[in-house]
Amino acid sequence: MQNGTLIAAVDLGSNSFRLEIGRLQHGQIQRSEYLKETVRQGSGLDEERRLRADAMQRGWDCLARFAERLAGFPRTQVRAVATQTLREARNRDDFLVRATEILGFPIDVISGPEEARLIYQGVARLLPQSDERRLVIDIGGRSTEMILGQQYNAQVMASYRVGSVAWSMKYFPQGLFTQQAFMTAEIAAKAVLDEALDSYRRDSWDIAYGSSGTVGAVADVLAAAGEPSGVISRSALHWLKERLLRAQSAERVRMEGLKDDRRAVIGGGVSVLTAIFDLLGIDEMHVAQGALRQGVLYDLLDREQPHTDLRATTVVSLCERFQVDQAQAERVRDAALTLYRQVESPLDERAERKLAWAASLHEIGIQISHSDYHRHGAYILDNTDAPGFALPELHRLSLLILGHRGKLRKLEADFSDAAFVAQLLCLRLAVALCHARRNPDLAPLALACDGMAYTLHLSQAWCQQYPQSAHLLREEAIAWQKTPWSLDLLVS
Repeated sequence: MQNGTLIAAVDLGSNSFRLEIGRLQHGQIQRSEYLKETVRQGSGLDEERRLRADAMQRGWDCLARFAERLAGFPRTQVRAVATQTLREARNRDDFLVRATEILGFPIDVISGPEEARLIYQGVARLLPQSDERRLVIDIGGRSTEMILGQQYNAQVMASYRVGSVAWSMKYFPQGLFTQQAFMTAEIAAKAVLDEALDSYRRDSWDIAYGSSGTVGAVADVLAAAGEPSGVISRSALHWLKERLLRAQSAERVRMEGLKDDRRAVIGGGVSVLTAIFDLLGIDEMHVAQGALRQGVLYDLLDREQPHTDLRATTVVSLCERFQVDQAQAERVRDAALTLYRQVESPLDERAERKLAWAASLHEIGIQISHSDYHRHGAYILDNTDAPGFALPELHRLSLLILGHRGKLRKLEADFSDAAFVAQLLCLRLAVALCHARRNPDLAPLALACDGMAYTLHLSQAWCQQYPQSAHLLREEAIAWQKTPWSLDLLVS
């Protein structure tokens, strides 16, 4: 991306949806525009963790307004991410299909640890560089992220299901503030966050930072009351809780600096923040300017360059952790990419990169079971924390790994997705061609595609020289007969 390029991040949070547009200048991103709407999707989950129709409609309406501002942006310059509410919602696909159509860009549901990593990137990028050990806390609507890091490196990341919206709904349901309600809410928050004590003990960080909604709202109120700007002390937090108790209810709270959209969730936010101060021994927290959306913007820049794409590092790490046969992974990767480049024109570099990752990881489950390693590999990817990856990206990789062998008709995949089919076909062919675990002779092979029909051109001499490979390719052609696509072998 060149200097002056506009890039945008959309953050679908549990309390608010945000749109941040920045301009790239010499490796730094300068804010060009910022839009925020209080959508409160987090309060729209019913007892079965399904988004109610009104909550979905509020989200769609907001995204329609964001879409108008993003009209004309290239896909590579926009990234939208969704957090805890859509991680939880059992009917999230019902919302996301229409939301994606309205926004005009894909929406990535990211895992809790990935949200934490991006939050830290956003915070670190807007802080002066130093060697201080940082504790970063982000209290969202339905989750709280905690990160330990130094400079730009997030070292320990975790996400907990506790947040301002969820706690306000559960412990202050009528918006009433009592000593008992605060005590119960704080105890419940500590019960959820208790496991953080081991990883985030007081001697593991030098300075605490708070990011985004709740911390920002509390800091604004305290600053308006005469406290130092940008800092939350334990005594000032206690003073704020006493003010809420005197007001007795959220609707009666009248404090300078408290915005109307925060009034309904201030009780839950203060109780969670108080619990964190007590649990981790925090005396003072500094308000960070960066947040998730800034982290998404900088991550968008990193993704454009293969050498800075964290996902590539994650793939290497997974291969090492699960003792993948590196030589075989490279053979399959090279063969798959050779075939893919024959049928994809113009070449989609992003899709090519993801095919390479799938090929590298295709034997990730082999340490668990040799016969069913494709199933175990798919399970690992669907249930692992993989820095840099969104949940849909991991699931797509898991489908490629699940489908790289075996019966296609049992694969629950979208065979109308031509890009996915091309990746899957090339991966399956590569695995077949590398069955002997040595470099295959690809020179006489040529793959072509016409509509939904693939043709693999072979020479008679090649088939005679590699009879087992030729047999596996014939079996592969038969397998594709059970799908809307076809694979024909043309021997000459």
